[in-house]
Amino acid sequence: MTLAPEITDVKVHVRVGGHWLPVCDLSRLLPGRGVAALLPDGGQVALFRDRSGRLYAIDNRDPFGGAAVLSRGLTGTLRGRPFVASPLLKQRFDLETGQCLDDEEVRVGTYEVRAG
Repeated sequence: MTLAPEITDVKVHVRVGGHWLPVCDLSRLLPGRGVAALLPDGGQVALFRDRSGRLYAIDNRDPFGGAAVLSRGLTGTLRGRPFVASPLLKQRFDLETGQCLDDEEVRVGTYEVRAG
């Protein structure tokens, strides 16, 4: 028997330019997997939800390879800090700050995110 994913009216919003923008249904965010969303300016945001339900939003573009792929990276923790590892060259980015954990001079943008 296959169960259908839970369908809710709860949306995930990111703060862009001072405004909250709905980007996807909360039910689309599964722990450990990312989702990419297109922004009005043509950029992309990578959204993540951890096992405790906390939400994160960072730029989807990998600054090392230039491709919009961070939403497809592997998630994990390092010393209690959540990160995503790029599927290209495996650099890890802190999901709270955007700081690259493998190169202190590199950072990706972060966004405020909420569900509601």
